[in-house]
Amino acid sequence: MFNKFKKDGGSSTYDFLVVGLGNPGAKYETTRHNAGFLFITYLEDKLNFKAKKLKFHALIGDAKIGNYKVLFMKPQTMMNNSGTAVAECAKFYKIPVEKIIVVFDDISLEPGKLRIRRKGSAGGHNGIKSIIAHLGSENFPRIKIGVGAKPHPDYDLADWVLSNFPKKDIPAVRNAIEYGADALGMLVKGDFEGAMSKYNG
Repeated sequence: MFNKFKKDGGSSTYDFLVVGLGNPGAKYETTRHNAGFLFITYLEDKLNFKAKKLKFHALIGDAKIGNYKVLFMKPQTMMNNSGTAVAECAKFYKIPVEKIIVVFDDISLEPGKLRIRRKGSAGGHNGIKSIIAHLGSENFPRIKIGVGAKPHPDYDLADWVLSNFPKKDIPAVRNAIEYGADALGMLVKGDFEGAMSKYNG
């Protein structure tokens, strides 16, 4: 699978690394915190690949978006240690930080909304916090998928993000993932402004 993209003079095998964040295991599969995994699963069907090879503490697979060679990843370390997988993979394939696109859930956005950023802080998201710590940089692009805010301030955040999407939110989240896939195509071609203008909600 990986032999089709040969290394050339020590340069990266891949143009981009796209990381969908989540927690491994069937019990987490349709939870809010697994929006990033659901995004990668959608792309597996859309781009006809499978993220099933276990390497770098992650499930990985590759495909092309236009003329760009892209490696897709679902870290298997649990969310709070996502940076371990991302940093190992980026170092091995010599993928620069600005070519690592991370897709994850955002409770500050309503279900169905997207937000695209070139870089930024963790904003309280433990998966992003881990990636920043392991890469030593905040300068990686991200696609945030809205999963909705806690119903009230006292609601436990972990309980909220580890709960399943209610049926009423599933169509909106599905739409957000589809829009995110389109936005990803724009990002790999360098059209950040166009993607942010079109999709930031």
